[in-house]
Amino acid sequence: MKNNMILVIAGETKSVFLEIFFKALKSKKYKSPIVLICNKTILQQQMKKNNFKKMINALEMKKLDQYKLDNSCINLIDVKLRDGKNKEYLEKSFEIAFKILKDKITNKLINGPINKTTFLKKKFLGITEFISYKFKSEQTGMLLYNKKLSVCPLTTHLPLKLVSKNITKKLLKEKIKLIDNFYKKNLGFRPKIGVLGLNPHCESILDYNEDQRIISPVINSEKRRFNVKGPYPADTIFLKNNRKNFDVIIGMYHDQVLAPIKALFEFSPINITMGLPFIRISPDHGPNQKMVGKRKSNPMSIINALNFFDKT
Repeated sequence: MKNNMILVIAGETKSVFLEIFFKALKSKKYKSPIVLICNKTILQQQMKKNNFKKMINALEMKKLDQYKLDNSCINLIDVKLRDGKNKEYLEKSFEIAFKILKDKITNKLINGPINKTTFLKKKFLGITEFISYKFKSEQTGMLLYNKKLSVCPLTTHLPLKLVSKNITKKLLKEKIKLIDNFYKKNLGFRPKIGVLGLNPHCESILDYNEDQRIISPVINSEKRRFNVKGPYPADTIFLKNNRKNFDVIIGMYHDQVLAPIKALFEFSPINITMGLPFIRISPDHGPNQKMVGKRKSNPMSIINALNFFDKT
């Protein structure tokens, strides 16, 4: 990489992200230079509202790999914003970031929260899938990362009635391999992986049982190559004495693992997309428009996101 910078897309124009971003910058000094992709007027307005005082260092895209950057100022790539054109603004923000990543100026991306309903227009299940499509990455995965315990949903933003149809041996094998590769490459060790069953107690009154037909055979075949065990019932795996045996728990659907990880660690986890040619992280929260301007939002997730990159 030509530069160790951390790219940060501010995201939605009405969001708590800039508030918590300012709090993160106040919390410590980061070694890696941070480059914010945002509309300058919105940035200035939010700096004033949050009583955050720093000079703005306006950057030119064509000279980005020539700058000697630090965090004494806010390093800004200004994105134009036309009235009522929020989707256009977000698309342009991602285009800028993708150009920088494809030019290999950096491999570190953080994006602020995005309203999936208005931005994706049902074309993608989530931002993970949107970015994966843009980089033609067919095997990617969502990792809610926390030092003590991380989780990975096998399926992401699917309606529950579609989950069973989308659980396959191929998909589960892909996720196990993605997790193992990510931990080896970025954290320096092979993780202990626990896999949940789909049905209560991994049992079913139906003739077709996904836990027996799909999940168990995969674990039995993959445990020769990976440190993986299961399937485990979802109602007991997160008990203290059970969860301490694993670094990562794979669930069959989104809320099966995201609900307990948020209950356990609240704002601490960060959302990492595995399998891209770079590392993409987003704080584990939404725009939370109801809290905009109240200056009460917890910055821990963006702090952990910046810390993760500041060490790699």
